[in-house]
Amino acid sequence: MQKVDVVVLTKNSERLLRKCLVSVYKNVPVNRLIIVDGYSTDSTLEIVKEFQERYGNVVLIQDKGTRGSARQKAIDTVNSDWFMFVDSDVILSDDWFAKAEKLMKDEVGAIWGIEIWSVLRKMKILKLFERVTIKIFERRGGTHDLLVRRKAIEGIHIPVCLHTYEDAYIESWICKKGYKVVPVYEPYCVHFRPESVWTIKQNIGFMISDLKFAIFRPQLLLSYSFYTVVVLYEILLHYLKSERLNQ
Repeated sequence: MQKVDVVVLTKNSERLLRKCLVSVYKNVPVNRLIIVDGYSTDSTLEIVKEFQERYGNVVLIQDKGTRGSARQKAIDTVNSDWFMFVDSDVILSDDWFAKAEKLMKDEVGAIWGIEIWSVLRKMKILKLFERVTIKIFERRGGTHDLLVRRKAIEGIHIPVCLHTYEDAYIESWICKKGYKVVPVYEPYCVHFRPESVWTIKQNIGFMISDLKFAIFRPQLLLSYSFYTVVVLYEILLHYLKSERLNQ
């Protein structure tokens, strides 16, 4: 089994980072763990130091720019034939790499394991959510748990202005190089979105951002509308739970 560099972007990511990295080392043959940190002020760097002391293969880069500039710095640093992007608030499924490795065909430039929101794992709409999520990825990409052929992103220069949709830029680049980007249901990652996500104010910002992207891709509007309904439902549940606790 070949080893791969794993890239994790961090900025005050202490909430789930330790569990995330445990899942990475458990389920991926890590050549080097490349951390691109946005000058965290919490215990993020202490957690990173723990894994350096344990495994001795951590590379720390600090970047004050956007996610676009951070991903570019990471891409410029990787030296394995394949590498992974893993978000700092996801947990990889068991045997993630062993399952993805079977899909590493000559024509494949990247493999994305579906992102499952942690709050939906036991809900009846999970299957529908998964189908919608795959459709969204096919149109705009994602880097939650993305395995990338390094040759497929040679020469890429991600615009530094891209703090969002840099994942769409990466997917587009890989496809323009003549490779396939393959989204799959197995392996997958569980995304533990922060509590701050489940607020009306936060999600108005997300919706505006997504609509700016979807307005030129009408096929995404229905999918994002479904996401909006799911989010509003979760916000309502959080509100009701809070009200019960306060009674």
